[in-house]
Amino acid sequence: MREALAMWRNTRLVVLTAMSASLYAALLIPFKVLPLIPGVTELRPGNAIPVVCSLLFGPAGAWGAAIGNLIGDFFGGIGPGDLFGFAGNFLYGLIPYHAWRALTDADPVPRTLRQWVAFVAVVGLAAGACALCIGWGLNLFGFVPFAVLGNVIFFNNFVMSVVLAPLLLRAVYPRVRAAGLRIDDLAPPPARSRAVRRLGLALVVLGVVGGFLVANAISTGNLTIAALATDPPGTRAAQVGVGAAPFMVLIIIGLVLL
Repeated sequence: MREALAMWRNTRLVVLTAMSASLYAALLIPFKVLPLIPGVTELRPGNAIPVVCSLLFGPAGAWGAAIGNLIGDFFGGIGPGDLFGFAGNFLYGLIPYHAWRALTDADPVPRTLRQWVAFVAVVGLAAGACALCIGWGLNLFGFVPFAVLGNVIFFNNFVMSVVLAPLLLRAVYPRVRAAGLRIDDLAPPPARSRAVRRLGLALVVLGVVGGFLVANAISTGNLTIAALATDPPGTRAAQVGVGAAPFMVLIIIGLVLL
């Protein structure tokens, strides 16, 4: 996480942040006319961009995803829920970089079966973190039930990225490497052992998977928090908010270790 703040002192990474944000927004805005949940989310082929930029540019890709999504939201109406959209897309653009580093030293262009499995797992983790953060946040406001929004965001992110991101990486990664613009070329890697990073990754996985399952179970009425049993039906905002909160904390702790 410290890298995400320190990168603002690196001019080239700031430029890459702006480039990532512009590209992401440019691909989001045209698809505002194809809503999946009107006023909340839409079909988003551009969701592959944060994964690609994360694996290429690290924290610059994370900030680019958050800012680019916010720019896109201006064209669909701004509201308090966009704060969670900013945070969720930041996680979506940060986790692939950290998770891939924790799993392997290979280039982030899947070629072998093992690399493909790792790539799909990394994308699924990032998509789940984004969906959990946004779904949890908008559920807190009572806007959309988590069981609806969280699952739509997850599948939208996951499918688009698994299909499109590998193609984009094959096309651009050799050129970015030749230009010396990868995060490894521009900033030193974190001084943490592989064991510490994998502990952090395990906490992130536990937070994302556990939070997603608990939030879905509460949202659909299959799990109830007794102390909040009077929470009105619908979004079950209080129960989902309290039930998923510890898992959000786990994600943050895991990212600090990564």
